[in-house]
Amino acid sequence: MTTETIADYNPNRYERPSITVDVVIFSLINNQLQVLLVKRKYPPFADIWAIPGGFVRIDESLEDAAARELAEETGVTNVYIEQLYTFGTPGRDPRTRVVTVAYFALVPQDVIKHRPGDDASETGWFPMCNLPELAFDHDEILAYAQTRLRYKLEYTSVGFQLLPDIFTLTELQKAYEIILGEALDKRNFRRKILASEVLEETGEKKKEGEGRPAMLYRYRDDAVAEVKTRRLFP
Repeated sequence: MTTETIADYNPNRYERPSITVDVVIFSLINNQLQVLLVKRKYPPFADIWAIPGGFVRIDESLEDAAARELAEETGVTNVYIEQLYTFGTPGRDPRTRVVTVAYFALVPQDVIKHRPGDDASETGWFPMCNLPELAFDHDEILAYAQTRLRYKLEYTSVGFQLLPDIFTLTELQKAYEIILGEALDKRNFRRKILASEVLEETGEKKKEGEGRPAMLYRYRDDAVAEVKTRRLFP
């Protein structure tokens, strides 16, 4: 029986798939859940819209690659992203065997400026209910991301990430309704969200329509949202 050492290892013994990262950026725009896409400049899928992303370099982490590709293709920086899922169906990329690690982020529309980079001819926001033709398996990735987002509403403070720092309860409820794709009872929503103790009043009010000014709230930094908002919504 022989014992193989590191020095004996031959890296060419096995085929090695390429690794890419893709970054899904969601925002609420014009009362719709929208995603930031780039139009690819080069083949494959030239002139087709896609999720921002690209190949991982040999000397960088997945997170660093995702941040770099997002900045290179859209100009977007300093956005918190979290890992979503790994997609590796054979044949998903016509160039070679490619496994992609998808990330996603939720941002208010007004906090980022986007522009096309070297590998993209355009960038743009698109409603999730009216997407263009997409490259690779990016329709599958976006469908999964939207499902995950809806699920996360049940146990995290994810909805607050799509809003400005201060907001009314009406604006918060609207954000949740857009993501869930269904109407929520106003009285029940307010009772549950206030009972969760993840919000605090700012002491300021905002004029909403013809009624009385509405109280402005902010998300409490010390709130344990993962526990207190569990199963908050249907």
